[in-house]
Amino acid sequence: MPLSPRPRLRPPTQPETSPYHPRPRVEPDTRAHRTRSARRRYRKAALLASAVSLCLVAAAAPAEPLGVGDRLFPYLGNPGYDVASYDLALTYSGAQDKPLEAVTTIDAWTTADLERVNLDFTHGTVRSVEVDGLPAGFTSAGEDLVVTPHHPLTEGRWFRITVRHTSDPVYGKDEQGGWVRTADGLAMANQADAAHLVFPSNDHPSDKAMFTFRVTAPNAYTVVANGLPGGADRDGPTTTWTYRTRHPMATELAQVSIGRSAVVRREGPHGLPLRDVVPATDREKLEPWLAKTPGQIAWMESKIGQYPFETYGVLMAQASTGFELETQTLSLFEKSLFTEPGYPKWYLESIMVHELSHQWFGDSVTPRAWSDVWLNEGHATWYEALYSEETANRPMEARMKAAYGASDRWREAGGPPARPKPPAPGQKIDLFRPNVYDGAALILYALRQEIGRPAFERLERLWVREHRDATATTGDFVRLASAVAGRDLGDFLRPWLYDRKTPPMPGHPDWKPTAAAKAAEPHLRR
Repeated sequence: MPLSPRPRLRPPTQPETSPYHPRPRVEPDTRAHRTRSARRRYRKAALLASAVSLCLVAAAAPAEPLGVGDRLFPYLGNPGYDVASYDLALTYSGAQDKPLEAVTTIDAWTTADLERVNLDFTHGTVRSVEVDGLPAGFTSAGEDLVVTPHHPLTEGRWFRITVRHTSDPVYGKDEQGGWVRTADGLAMANQADAAHLVFPSNDHPSDKAMFTFRVTAPNAYTVVANGLPGGADRDGPTTTWTYRTRHPMATELAQVSIGRSAVVRREGPHGLPLRDVVPATDREKLEPWLAKTPGQIAWMESKIGQYPFETYGVLMAQASTGFELETQTLSLFEKSLFTEPGYPKWYLESIMVHELSHQWFGDSVTPRAWSDVWLNEGHATWYEALYSEETANRPMEARMKAAYGASDRWREAGGPPARPKPPAPGQKIDLFRPNVYDGAALILYALRQEIGRPAFERLERLWVREHRDATATTGDFVRLASAVAGRDLGDFLRPWLYDRKTPPMPGHPDWKPTAAAKAAEPHLRR
């Protein structure tokens, strides 16, 4: 799919004019007419005064943070507009403890009349804001940047917001996500709600958009971002790197890597361009792992259809994050996971497949609300387990039986898979608990048991095809599963999705909840 051009901004609507507007003729000797005219003038003046008063009241109303009603993140996202594209211009000085200078340009269209536009943004200094090229007022409210355009925006029109700001990679102890400081530069980890710590945005997965990145860094650094390269322009001591996506992307999936990196290129299935980003000094050591990606993509395509994006690769960063992350077209991994002993080879390969499968489940088909995150993590865990079964003799059934034994405990601790408990304050990573990983994969196993393998595999292919480049909900999945099965599966799936206790497993009446067993925590994949 070619990159969508920037939407053209419509010129402000001008009132219709006529070369001749005759004045109404006044009868000089008609007292009644003069009285009616006076009354009309009085009513007009009163209405005008009332309108002015309302405007003054509206203008004086305090700015407040808004949201799109997400149950888990009430103030995330903003109503009244739909973003078409982001253009992020970032300037990195080479000091990872200093704010980056940034310009974020947002093209969007209004879905309601707006006197103000709320953007999600915090942890940066805003220098100026323009709307359609005109200076705009701005203030902060909670974690929102509230913009007041020179003229109110009417429903159904295009507009452009340009914000000049800083993007600070240094965070306080209660702030999670955003920039990740690596041994040689920076990377991003914005899931679930941290993109607005980096750039102003409508930071909710329901509003996907196209992205352009323009990153200026000292010549010794290499920059890679989501999408395909659009050029690298050297100007004295710095180079500006440009990347563009060819498919819409949620803000939480944005990725920019700045480092002393090697970019390793190869071809995947169907000539798909692959590029991996690794520390230059570790290129040879990491090559055996990088070489696995083409085969893993081919394996995934054999299960659910063609890879959905324009490129893919892995970013192996010298950083301590405690997790891996499926940033679109460029998945983030800790380098040490592959260079230090600790995990068996089959397990690391399965984690690579987990993040790869997210390109279909979570990136291409994106949850409309964070309560639907099980659709991401359950499917990624499913294909991770299936890959291990087929390539490493790790039976899916044994894993699902173990998950069934723990499922009631997971539901008690984290909520049912499709209604997870909100993360604790300052612990937003708590959203990613076992109930939305193996607990959610257990739902898929139960569904396959209920409708049979052929119908289940057909459902999986249809799901990623029908919702490609879009957002979807749990209800959408239940409806499609019912259509494929030829019967209403609502009563079957509802307790698996929403009940506090795990329902009986079809075909396995002997499976029972088990007592907790103390085991080492696996490396968290997101």
